[in-house]
Amino acid sequence: MLATALLLLPVPVALPQDQVLTLEQASGRQATPSFGARAASYEWATDGYHLRFGPRDEAKYLDPETLQEVEAIPMGMPEGPPQGLSQAQIRAALEELEGVDAERADRLSGRRAQRAADGSVVAALDQGAILVVRAEGSAATARRIPTSGHSELLRVSADGSQLAWVADNDLWIAATDSGKARRLTDNGGPEFFNGKLDWVYQEEIYGRGNFLAHWWSPDGRYLAFLALDEEAVHSFTLVDHIEDDTFRVKAEVTNYPKSGDPNPTVQLGIADARNGKVQWVDLGEYAGEEALITRVGWDPQGARCLFVVANRIQTYAHLRSVAPGKRNSKLLIAESNDSGWTNRPAMPRWLDDGSFLWESDRGGNHHVYHYRADGKLLRAITSGDWSVNGIRAVDEENGRMWFSSTHDGAVDRNLYRIQLDGSDMLRLTTGEGSHAATFNHDRRWFLDRVSSLSMPEEVRLCDADGQVLKVLDRATVPAAVQFRMGQWELHEIQARDGTALDVAVLKPVPFDADAQYPVWISTYSGPNAPTVRNRWNGSAWNQFLAQHGVIVLNVNVNTASGKGMWSTTRCYKQLGVRELQDLEDTVDWLCANPWADAERVGITGYSYGGFMSAYALVASDKFALGVAGGGVYDWGMYDTVYTERYMSTPQDNAEGYALASCLNKAGQLHGFLHMHHGVMDDNVHVQNLMQMVLALQKAGQTNWSMMVYPQNRHGIRDADQRWHARQLEWRLIQEHLRPAGAPEPQ
Repeated sequence: MLATALLLLPVPVALPQDQVLTLEQASGRQATPSFGARAASYEWATDGYHLRFGPRDEAKYLDPETLQEVEAIPMGMPEGPPQGLSQAQIRAALEELEGVDAERADRLSGRRAQRAADGSVVAALDQGAILVVRAEGSAATARRIPTSGHSELLRVSADGSQLAWVADNDLWIAATDSGKARRLTDNGGPEFFNGKLDWVYQEEIYGRGNFLAHWWSPDGRYLAFLALDEEAVHSFTLVDHIEDDTFRVKAEVTNYPKSGDPNPTVQLGIADARNGKVQWVDLGEYAGEEALITRVGWDPQGARCLFVVANRIQTYAHLRSVAPGKRNSKLLIAESNDSGWTNRPAMPRWLDDGSFLWESDRGGNHHVYHYRADGKLLRAITSGDWSVNGIRAVDEENGRMWFSSTHDGAVDRNLYRIQLDGSDMLRLTTGEGSHAATFNHDRRWFLDRVSSLSMPEEVRLCDADGQVLKVLDRATVPAAVQFRMGQWELHEIQARDGTALDVAVLKPVPFDADAQYPVWISTYSGPNAPTVRNRWNGSAWNQFLAQHGVIVLNVNVNTASGKGMWSTTRCYKQLGVRELQDLEDTVDWLCANPWADAERVGITGYSYGGFMSAYALVASDKFALGVAGGGVYDWGMYDTVYTERYMSTPQDNAEGYALASCLNKAGQLHGFLHMHHGVMDDNVHVQNLMQMVLALQKAGQTNWSMMVYPQNRHGIRDADQRWHARQLEWRLIQEHLRPAGAPEPQ
C-alpha cells in the first residue's frame, strides 16, 4: 500500500494569554512546556537522621526534630560510615597499571565497575582483562587478570574474595587476592550457555536486559549457576535492510521459542570455588515437565542454595533448597493455581532467627506469610480482599513490618504498618493518591512523596505513626501559567458483570457540555499492568489532545486492575476477550453522556496495547479508528514463556488461540486500522505485521494502512521516526475522528 503524503492540518489559533500547544511542542520536536509537577528533592542524609535538600554541591540540612535548618551535620554525627575504596583511591591504583591513563581509570571506576558489599574490592572488564582494585590497609592496589574470548557478566562476591564471569558461554572464577583464574565449564558454545541466560529467559523471567545466570554465596565459597541447552530451540531471523555504505542486508539470528515450540533445557549447578568442582542438582522429579528455574539465591549463611522451579505452563512454582555439594533438594513451599497461572514468586526475606517472610497470590490476593526455615507455615501476616504491593521494612526487635498496598483503592498506593503476628494494622499515609515513603535510620520519621491525578506532587515529613509534621514542598506546574490545561477526573464504573472498573477522563479544554467530542483511548491492558494510577499525569500529548477537542479516556480493565489474581486470571486462556468487553463497557458508559460521540471513538496502544488496539477493530464495532504499534496479532507468534503462562500451549488450547487471534477476524474489520512496527523488533517480530497485512488483503479489506520503521526494535527510538509516527497518528485522528477545527473528510 502506498504511503500518502504527511500534511499537518489546521489547528485552532492560540489565544493571546491562553496558549494552545502545537503538535511540535506536544511531541518533543520543539521545546516542550512542562506539565510535570515534581516537588523539591528531599532525602535522608547518610547519617540516618538529618534531611538533605538542595543541589548536591550546595546541600543543606534540616533537623527533623526541630524543623530548623542547620548549615552542616553537627560534629559527632558524621555523614555515613566509610563506603570502602574512594573514587580517588580506585583511580590512583588503576593508573599504576601499564597502559591505564587517567581518563581510562576514571571510566573504569564508574558505574561499570562491580563492587564487594563493603566496597573494599572493585573490578571491571577492560580490553581482554579484568582490572581488580583491593583495599590494602589505608592504601589500594590493582592487578590485571587476563581473560580469553568474549568476556561478560562479571560479578564480585559479597565478601570481595572471588570473581565470576562468562567467556564464550563458559563460566570462570578467580580469587581477588592471588588473581588465579579457574575455568569451571568447558562445553559452552552457540547452543550451550553456562552462567548466562538466553533470550527468552532474560526477557520473560529474569528481566529484560539481565542475562546474568550465576550467583555467589554470601561468603564467596560457592557459585550457583544455570546451564541452558539451546539445541532444540528454533532460531528466528531478522533482516536489517539498512546498512551503512552498502545496499546489502544483514541477517540477525536469535534462538526464539514461539508458543508450542521446544524451550531450552535447564540445569542448576553449584561450584566450589576452592577446587572448581561442580555439583549438578537433581531435577529428576520434574522429568517430562519441561521445567523452568525462575529464581536462584542463597540463605544468609550460604548454607543452602534456594531456587524456584515452575512447570512449562507455570501453573505451579516450587521453592526448593539444596546444600552445596549435594544433588538432592528439599521442597519448602509449593504454590499452585488450578484456575490460572502462578506468578513468579519473590525470594524469601530472611529474618535474624532463621525464619523468613514469603509473598504469595494464594487465595486470589497478594499477601505476606511467615515461615520457619524448614518451610513450615507459622501464620499469614496480612489477609483480606486486597493486595500487598511490597514489603518496605521489617523491625524484628519490635515485631513490625511496613508495606505498601491497595487496601484503600487499587489506583492508590499507601503505606501501612502491621505487627508480625498480623495484628494492629495501621495506615500511615493520609489523603488520596500514590504515596512513596522513605524512612530515617530508626524509623522515627518518614518522607512521604505524594501526588494524585488532581494534586501536583508534594513532600511531607511525617512521624512514625503517619502524622504530617510539615509539608516541605509543593510542586507547581510550569506550563499552567501559559497554556490551557485540562483536569483529570477519576471514576469507578460497573462492567457488564457488575465488577468495578477504574476510569480516568480528561475532558477538552475549554469544555462545552452542549458540544460533541471524539474519544481517544490509550491502553496497554496486559495482565496486571494497570493504565490508570492515581498520580500526577504530566503528559503534554494528553494536554494537546484535550486542547484540540478530544476526550482522553483511560481504563483499567479487570485483568489489568491491580486488584489481585482473582481479577487478573479472567483473561486465562483467552487473551483479549475479557479486556475488550471491559473497554466496550467503558465506551458505553462515557458515551451515554451527550457530549461524548459514540461514532467517533479511537484506540491506540503499543505491544500488548497494539494487540488490543487491532483486536478492538476486528472484534468490535465500537471503534472508528485504531492505531496499533508493535502488536502481537496471533499469540502463536509470541514466545513460549510469556504466552503459555496465560494461554497454555497451542496444542492444549487451540480454541483459545483462535479466539484471541486478530488474523482470523481480519474479515470483520470495522473502522480504520493503522499498524506500525519496528523492522528489527526482536521481541514482537515484524512477522506479526506481515501476517496481519496478508490476512487483511486476503479478506479484501482496504480500510487500513501500515508503516514500518527500519532499524527500530520494540519501540520507536529514533527521534525523526518518532516524530513521523506522531504526525501520522494526529493526522489519522483528524481524518477519522474529526475533532473541532479539523476539515471534513474528502
